Amino acid sequence: MMTLIVGASGATGQKLVAELLRRGKKVKAVVRSSASLPAGLTDSPNLTVIEASVLDLSDSEMEAHLDGCDAVASCLGHNLTFQGMFGNPRKLVTEATRRLSNALKKANADQPGKFVLMNTTGNRNRDLKEPVSFAEKCVISLLRFLLPPHLDNEEAANFLRTEAAPGKTNLEWVVVRPDGLINLDTVTDYELHPSPTRSAIFNAGTTSRINVAHFMADLITEEDLWNEWKGRMPVIYNQD
Repeated sequence: MMTLIVGASGATGQKLVAELLRRGKKVKAVVRSSASLPAGLTDSPNLTVIEASVLDLSDSEMEAHLDGCDAVASCLGHNLTFQGMFGNPRKLVTEATRRLSNALKKANADQPGKFVLMNTTGNRNRDLKEPVSFAEKCVISLLRFLLPPHLDNEEAANFLRTEAAPGKTNLEWVVVRPDGLINLDTVTDYELHPSPTRSAIFNAGTTSRINVAHFMADLITEEDLWNEWKGRMPVIYNQD
């Protein structure tokens, strides 16, 4: 089993790389520079570092990098700078999800490939009637208009929901929705829910990045858990 991770140099991506390597799994990490990864990771014989901007890869290069991979994990996000929030590529997550999922389907023609997308509780699962107050709908509509990264997250998840619906392709997916992200050094107890149990705007919870990485690694490596959540958008909170 080998997993290709994009956004591998980010705060959550690094933890996912480390968690999979700790479990003895092989990982390909796409990063702009190998210097962005800690030496403790790059020293692992199970890690292959691909220095590239994911959207600069051609379709054929993506397919080549996915050779031998049965899973893709995306921890991509926009940098919290003016350029990162409002500059190009505005559809970083959506476009990477679309192109990587298409390449993964070609690389796994004989069996379904797994795609795990890190997302946000601010994005509703449109397959479910998730309760959202009028005030929250107004705020989210404003965020959708004012903050391109929010719309990007929504469209990336919606691509998987509509284009990789169960039984439609040989691609399986899970969209992981954490709430307010925080940094912790160790994995703690966490809760999984099919839908948010609190308002992402007016009563947000917290989710540590290391817990997100742990859950994503479990999805990739544990078939029973994957079968429970595939085609769904679980919400993850740290336990109080």
